[in-house]
Amino acid sequence: VRGAEGFGSRAWFESMPHMLRRGEKDFFFAGRNRRPPRDPVNALLSFGYSMLAKDLIGELMRVGLDPYVGFLHSAVYGRPALALDLMEEFRPIIVDSAVLTAINTNMVGPDNFSVNDLACTLDEKGRKSFFQAYRNRMNEEITHPIFGYKLSYRRTMELQARMLAKTIRGEIDGYRSFVVR
Repeated sequence: VRGAEGFGSRAWFESMPHMLRRGEKDFFFAGRNRRPPRDPVNALLSFGYSMLAKDLIGELMRVGLDPYVGFLHSAVYGRPALALDLMEEFRPIIVDSAVLTAINTNMVGPDNFSVNDLACTLDEKGRKSFFQAYRNRMNEEITHPIFGYKLSYRRTMELQARMLAKTIRGEIDGYRSFVVR
């Protein structure tokens, strides 16, 4: 399963430069890199994924699940494996979308980053601007594909965590992941 996920991620990140309106000059993206991120797009992705993981840890704890014991991601001390598992459903539609919005609408610009040979960092103004793009996306309402009613992405994450908890406890027959369209 992890191999298939990795293949899908690679294909997704290969398509990302075509979604950036600012062009290669300002926001060159040659693929995912991290620890530390070496370009502005990867700096935004890493920051966004950290925020999403934190939000999902909270949702999982709220429903009584241990965010550090997962199914797909390996159990490494200090790694919230279950939060990372659940994060796969939301990564492109929340974080990647917020990154594209922040860049394509000039919420963040090249001057919000400091790049050297080792890493790329986002300045305070850029962090605030990106946080606004992330928050806007989290508050955006959609119609849930399983239940058919409108709710925010933030509330959808809570609902998915609750369904996962009910599945683990045997209260419902199987977990249905959140898929858009």
